[in-house]
Amino acid sequence: MLAVLYVGHGSRVAEGVHQLNQFLAQCMDQVHVPIQQICYLELVRPDIQEGISRCVRLGADCVIVQPILLLSAGHDKRDIPGEIEKARAFYPNVRFIYGRPFGVDDRIVDILLERLHERRDKRTRNERVLVVGRGSSDPETLRAFSEISAMLMKRGVSRVSVCYMAAAKPLLKEGLELASKQAADKVYIIPYLLFSGVLMKTIKKSIEAGDHQASFVLCRPLGYHPALIRLLRKRIEEATHAGLSAHS
Repeated sequence: MLAVLYVGHGSRVAEGVHQLNQFLAQCMDQVHVPIQQICYLELVRPDIQEGISRCVRLGADCVIVQPILLLSAGHDKRDIPGEIEKARAFYPNVRFIYGRPFGVDDRIVDILLERLHERRDKRTRNERVLVVGRGSSDPETLRAFSEISAMLMKRGVSRVSVCYMAAAKPLLKEGLELASKQAADKVYIIPYLLFSGVLMKTIKKSIEAGDHQASFVLCRPLGYHPALIRLLRKRIEEATHAGLSAHS
């Protein structure tokens, strides 16, 4: 029997966990798989091993492990695969299929544009967009944001730059300073985040702490947008087809 195990990041903020669970409940209604469970990478139970155990107890002999992550980095490349390897030793008769994160996709660029247009002042002629990512030391993350910037520019956003909360440069403070100096009347800041929790508060504090030449407008994060449900369904379908092809 097939199962899907959704792997969220986990958060100390209860509202963040609640929002993810609500989003995944909507997704589960549209994914026609008999066993579906939720687990977390850190801070929240059940963890991945507990999630896999629940799937097996419910009768799963094939588990799609689907990360709820925006981009591929350390969690996607090391942490979750490591947990799957542990599970294989415990459950040698269970097949595990590892799904892809959301990744760079037109649907997500559409959400970024939606967030921009929610706050955009059409009277402002001299503007730029600053996309704020979590950050990672993985070069693939930097390439992904470069691709996202190019996709936004192809959609008519002429001036786009990127900064990061940690582990990559420019960091948030430097990104704000650079954007402020680049002759823009308004800088629209779009957080590349799923949840408006602790990191959003950090962005707000950084904006308020600086003495900037430009006017900053903080947009909403991506959030658990309905378009992400369609993208998640696509990732699960891809994983299912890949697993069936490999098994045939």
